[in-house]
Amino acid sequence: MPTEPKKVLCIHSFAGAGRCSLAIITPVLAVMSFEPVALPTVLLSTHTGGLGDPARLDCRGWCRAALAHYQALGFAPDCIYTGYLGDEELARLAGEAFALWPAALKIVDPAIADGGRLYAGISPAALEGVRALARQADVILPNLTEAKLLLGLDPAEPAQPVADEEALALAAQLAEGGRQALVTGIPMGRYIGCAGGGKEPFVQRRLRIGRSYHGTGDLFGAIATGALLRGNALSAAADAAAGFVAQAIQNTPPTADERYGVWFEPLLPRLAPMPEL
Repeated sequence: MPTEPKKVLCIHSFAGAGRCSLAIITPVLAVMSFEPVALPTVLLSTHTGGLGDPARLDCRGWCRAALAHYQALGFAPDCIYTGYLGDEELARLAGEAFALWPAALKIVDPAIADGGRLYAGISPAALEGVRALARQADVILPNLTEAKLLLGLDPAEPAQPVADEEALALAAQLAEGGRQALVTGIPMGRYIGCAGGGKEPFVQRRLRIGRSYHGTGDLFGAIATGALLRGNALSAAADAAAGFVAQAIQNTPPTADERYGVWFEPLLPRLAPMPEL
């Protein structure tokens, strides 16, 4: 008999156009045989990366009511996975979800910055809120800029490529307290991971394809989350996520508008679990 799928409470934004956030996360986790429960923090007509000023509907009141409803129903997520929150109040709300279900695996994608600077609209208070949330996490999935910001360092991109030793030191600091940290977005196609508890850090390298698309961080994070829930080590989860993202980029025509993301949908069956014989 099939077992009940693990539930993943996904606290992210939702953009109607442009493949990112919940529009990517929910189908990926579903095809990996998990039950995604979406908690949209804000509804957007498009994401905020180069598509003009999107229509916006704040959902914080609805989110708080939804959490209360889930608690009343006896809902118990196996994992809580957070992404773009936007302000300190929503970061606090995600922390409330952590407190409601302390046994859940808590995965935080900071989603606050890239390319050496904060995203537009991320205030110092919002940054501090995400820092506090990350300290409660079991797994953190920052890019290089976010890793520096979480540690209170200058996020500016350096003139010289980041050495493995420097990136490993960032991951090790983020992993203090027994959590795991996976730092992405490092030049030369590197992924740096470190787990607390004395486990050996790792460096993974993948050939860069030379094209960049919005939403690939969300795609990476969703697959890594699913892989961890399947019982994979952090290094294996990173490898699976990076491999699929690379395939999705290669599946996207070079002439496609990068603002609308990668054409990942035809590749989703590759994420499904192998059928039992």
